[in-house]
Formats: sequence, C-alpha cells, structure tokens
Amino acid sequence: MSSHGRDSVAFTLVVTLLAFLGAVAMVLVILLSGAPKTLAAATLLAFLPVGPLVGCFLWLDRYEPEPRRLLAAGLAWGAFVATAAALVLQGLGGFFGGFDDRDMLAGVAPLTEEATKGLFLLLLLWWRRGELDGVLDGLVYAGMVGIGFAFVENILYLAAAYDGTDGLGPGGTEALTATFVVRCLVSPFAHPLFTAFIGIGVGVAVASRSKVVRVLAPVAGYVLAVLSHGLWNASALAGTGGFLAVYVTVMFPAFVAVVAFAVWLRRSERRMLARALDDVARRGLLPVSDIRWLIDLGARRAGRRHARQSGGEAAERAMRDYQQAAVELGFLHHRYLRGTPPPDYAARGQLFVQRLQAARPYVSFPGQVVPTR
Repeated sequence: MSSHGRDSVAFTLVVTLLAFLGAVAMVLVILLSGAPKTLAAATLLAFLPVGPLVGCFLWLDRYEPEPRRLLAAGLAWGAFVATAAALVLQGLGGFFGGFDDRDMLAGVAPLTEEATKGLFLLLLLWWRRGELDGVLDGLVYAGMVGIGFAFVENILYLAAAYDGTDGLGPGGTEALTATFVVRCLVSPFAHPLFTAFIGIGVGVAVASRSKVVRVLAPVAGYVLAVLSHGLWNASALAGTGGFLAVYVTVMFPAFVAVVAFAVWLRRSERRMLARALDDVARRGLLPVSDIRWLIDLGARRAGRRHARQSGGEAAERAMRDYQQAAVELGFLHHRYLRGTPPPDYAARGQLFVQRLQAARPYVSFPGQVVPTR
C-alpha cells in the first residue's frame, strides 16, 4: 500500500472512531438535557439553518468538489468530536482551574472549542494534504466543521432555554423563540465564521513554499478564531446593547468580508484552472480544445447533458469521470507549478492521467464527433 493509501486509512480510522465515541457521548448529554418533546423541538429548530449553510459551502466548492465523504466527516467531527472534547476540556478547566461562568464563556470556551474544531483541519493537513488545494478548500472544510458544531450546541441551548436552565429566565416558548432567533436566524454563521480563520490559515500553509509560513499560518488562524469567538461570547455578557454593538460593528462586517473573500477565491479558481490545464495540454496530456468545456461550470453541465442525450447514462458517466479527472489534475498541476506539490504528486497525477485516457475515447462535447478506438 502506498503512503497515500496508508495515510487515508489512518485518517478514516481515527476520524470514524472518534466520531463514534463522540456521538455516543453527545447523545447521552442531549438525552439528559430535557424531556423528549423538548429535545425533539430543539433538534428540529437547530436543524433549520443547517441545510442553507451546507448549500452555501457546496456552492463555493463547485469548481473542484471535495469528496462528499470528507465533507460529511467534517460535519460529524464538528457535531460529535469537537463538542464532546470541548465539554470535557471545559469541565476539566472548571474543576482544576476554578474558572467561573464568565471566565468559561469568554475565555475557556473559545480556546477549547476552536482547538477541538481546528484539529480536524490539522488532521487533513497531516494525513490528507492532497485534498487541500488552497484557501478555499480550507474554508469549505472549516465551514462544515463549524456547521456540525453549531447544530449540536444549538440543540443544547434551545432545550435549556425552554426548560429555563440557562440562567436567563423562567423558560417556556418565549425563551425558546428568542434563543432560536438569536442563534439560528441572526447568527447561524457564527461558528463557521470563527473556524473559517483556521481554514484560511491551513489553506495558506498548503499553498506556501515557506516553512515558517506553513507553521505560523495555522497558528495565526487559530488565534483569530479564538479572538473573534471570545469577543462574540463576551458581547453576550454585556447585555442586549453590547451584543448588538459587537454584532453590527464587528461580527457582521467580518462575516461579509469573509464571504466576499470566499466568492473572490471561487472566481479566481477559473483563471487558475485555465492556466494549469493549458500547461497540461502543452505537455500532451489533454486536448487543448477540451479546456473550455472544463473551466466553465455551465459548459460542464452542457457537456454532461449532451453526453446523456447522445450516448445515454454510460456516456454521461464517462463525461463526469473525464471532467472530474481533468479538474483534479488541473488543481494538482497548479500546485506543481507553484512549487508546492503534495508528496504523492507523481502517483496522483499518473492516476488522473490514466482516468483521462480511459474515459476520453467515450467522450464528445457538443459539436464534436464521438471518437472511436
């Protein structure tokens, strides 16, 4: 088995085992947090922002879609591993450190929660580095982890609000509604935003040729995640006025800035992919006439539609595989051109070339004749 294969197996085993243990722990915590009807309502309400948030990150990821199993692993890590580990660390901090509730909320929680969420990004960087092509990939994986974490945390907060065990009032439907509005409607992006800074740091590390940057970028991302998370939690301690002031002047502008940055990165991927595939074509690995059908999302859809109309499902599958292999090769080759190829660059590149060669005889784009052997 190659080193890439061993790393992939190690990553899968570690993440799966920890996700299972975390799920068992968090299910027990949730079951002890309220009556069944309360928990069912809290779970339903907490789930409402999950779909739109996941959809936004999948939209960002369309040029070179990440493996769905890894994105699902990020969600599971955030929902079960990060939440369970953070609870354990916060419990230890409260027991041995003597921190009060204010210290826990403003200091200990941001430190522990961003560390447990960010660990997934570090495991990707360590064992699945080839899946990280740059900053946008880091943002997408970080977003998935943050969404999973927020989902489970919101269940606990919503149940506590209804039962009146959050220390903010007598509970009931009014308290549940207020918590839902704040956490699920006004600020559903909070945890994905915090962890996005770690994702940016990891993405910068992957794309950098400097050893110093590769070390410091994730650390800087973690520091920014903790600071933004801490500021957000501290604003909740300052009352409604303090919360609104931080939300309007800091958190929402930061969210808009990160979104604008992500959209810019997404648009820049087309130009990057065009340059990389042009060099691939000059090396004789890809017909230059195919490039325009690979760098534009609308053209990709048109190519798949044409393949299905002209050759049925088998032709569409061949087109999908050809497109995926070409795009993966383009992103991998871009890292080679930048001087930051992953350790398994040659093996992965050869695999993509083999897939291209296997699929190309069965692929034709609109206006082309289906090649024959």
